[in-house]
Amino acid sequence: MGNLQGRDLLSLADLQPNEIQELLTLAQQLKAGEVKFDFQRKTLGLLFRKASTRTRVSFTVAMHQLGGHVIDLDPSVTQVSRGEPIQDTARVLDRYLDVLAIRTFEQAELETFAKFSKIPIINALSDLEHPCQVLADLLTVLENFGTLKGLTLTYLGDGNNMAHSLMIGCALVGMNVRIASPKNFTPDPAVVSQAKALATNSEVIVTDDPKLASQAAHVLYTDVWASMGQESEAEDRIPIFQPYQLNSELMALADRDAIALHCLPAHRGEEITDEVMEGDQSRIWDEAENRLHAQKALLASVL
Repeated sequence: MGNLQGRDLLSLADLQPNEIQELLTLAQQLKAGEVKFDFQRKTLGLLFRKASTRTRVSFTVAMHQLGGHVIDLDPSVTQVSRGEPIQDTARVLDRYLDVLAIRTFEQAELETFAKFSKIPIINALSDLEHPCQVLADLLTVLENFGTLKGLTLTYLGDGNNMAHSLMIGCALVGMNVRIASPKNFTPDPAVVSQAKALATNSEVIVTDDPKLASQAAHVLYTDVWASMGQESEAEDRIPIFQPYQLNSELMALADRDAIALHCLPAHRGEEITDEVMEGDQSRIWDEAENRLHAQKALLASVL
């Protein structure tokens, strides 16, 4: 994985298909305890402007298991909250840290950090993409089916950062991806075009028909209907998104061996039912665990 050393991950499109495959293989080896690393003199910084459970904990545990250290750079107690220019913060942190994971709103902030620092910058979620989550998703699909190529993943709900990264990730590994969203909540057309350009042996489809999109799919995936920063719209969105709920009706349309995924946190009874979350086809808890293993592989590779 030396070809990833020192590189940023701002988008899944920063990776080549073979690099994603190699990351997933390394994640499987780390999960099985087949390989070990010792980064006892390395330090990961976490700069999170948004709330986090899985991303914060999985990155922290991953770095500790790799033998390294973690510094939580809470913006509210650093000069970031007082308006220090991003390029200044980036130059300083570059002198202290070995890798920096950032969870923020604007993708441009990640790009500025990457421009003004030499250490690897990892997108731990932005409003545009969530690449680390999709690495864990692909790992979970691979564990269940033994392959990725030729499978179909259907995403149901808001055309948000998850929809964007799923389109790009699936396109790169040869999976078909269908995005089923209400007409006024579709993914960014630029990202759709980007994903279609990356999909050489698979399809990228955007539709407003959740039933059609679910037919014969191997993976049904959903996310909250109102993302962080959109809480004021949550109640108004419920009737619009109700047909896109991941429930037993849509699961019945999918492939007989289909699995259900959700990046969490979930609003049970809204975008997903308890029946599906707790059902035999749910792999949601494996998916959450795989955040640890996929990010551990990523950290080991960029370091």
